[in-house]
Amino acid sequence: MQQRHLGVLLIVLGIVASAYGLVGYNRETAVINVGGYKATATEHVTTPLATVLGVVGLVGGVVLLLGSKPRV
Repeated sequence: MQQRHLGVLLIVLGIVASAYGLVGYNRETAVINVGGYKATATEHVTTPLATVLGVVGLVGGVVLLLGSKPRV
């Protein structure tokens, strides 16, 4: 029974991590800062590590769910 719970948990965490890797975030950096004038650049950043870990979690969860035998 614990394998099934762990499998479901891995699948849920895998979905969340994959979604986080696809969404990403915006990072704003100062390019020029002279006197009272300031120029900034916005860069959209995504983390491929989150997507990779999400896929690994999904696969691991499915393997645990399929590999666990129901007790009779």
